[in-house]
Amino acid sequence: MMNLSLKRAGLTSLVSATVLAGSLTTGCANMSDTDRRIGTGVGIGAVTGALISGGRPGGTAAGAVLGAGAGWLYDREKKRHYYYDRNGRRVYRR
Repeated sequence: MMNLSLKRAGLTSLVSATVLAGSLTTGCANMSDTDRRIGTGVGIGAVTGALISGGRPGGTAAGAVLGAGAGWLYDREKKRHYYYDRNGRRVYRR
């Protein structure tokens, strides 16, 4: 009986890992640069907030909010350095 549950647990973790890998590789495919930068800020901020606060939900949420703001500010700064030409290509200023 114990051996069967270990096999099921292994299969469950394999399926979970496959779904996670698939969502990580295709989940952001249709996102804009702004969405990706804000999402990255939220993730980094939430992890940092959780580490600083010892895992308290309020600290994690505060970190996520601050990270989203930082991601938005970073995106705004990056967009100051390029424009789109008449063919729709991104051109960076020097």
